[in-house]
Amino acid sequence: MIADVLTDTETRMSKAMDALHRDLGSIRTGRASPTLVERVTVEYYGAQTPLNQLAGISVPEPRMLVIQPWDRGSIGAIEKAIQRSELGLNPNNDGQVIRINIPALTEERRKQMVKMVHGHVEDGKVAVRNVRRDGMSHVRELADKREISEDDERRAMAQVDDLAKRFTDEADRIGKAKEHEVLEV
Repeated sequence: MIADVLTDTETRMSKAMDALHRDLGSIRTGRASPTLVERVTVEYYGAQTPLNQLAGISVPEPRMLVIQPWDRGSIGAIEKAIQRSELGLNPNNDGQVIRINIPALTEERRKQMVKMVHGHVEDGKVAVRNVRRDGMSHVRELADKREISEDDERRAMAQVDDLAKRFTDEADRIGKAKEHEVLEV
């Protein structure tokens, strides 16, 4: 029973770290990366659709993204969605593909990006703490139902705490790596 709670808690915490990786991947650095725009949502036939479901995204040069829509009629909608996003990118289309030149970041913009990184890292830590709280409540329920002893309850709570500490430390490590990447000139 305790093993099930710990396994579920660890799985959910690792999913929170995966979400943090995805969120940080969408933060712009000086290099082009498909993850930068793949989560931009486009108004396509009345539905908000992620860009990676509407087009192929490639990086032919270190500072350029090329978006090849599968439906050429969606080029205008894709272009508008990229302009509306907070990425600060200016797409150019030639009727076939959309090209996005990634300009070098200014020092002020880098500092804004670092603040965004810190915000995403904090959101990841909050998610881990929420999973910790759920794990602790499951352990308490087992103890209240007398399915585990008090010693087992204390041991399980300590294990849940250790998991939470490990994953919050990992979130900090991921955030510092992304911060270094953003500040790199």
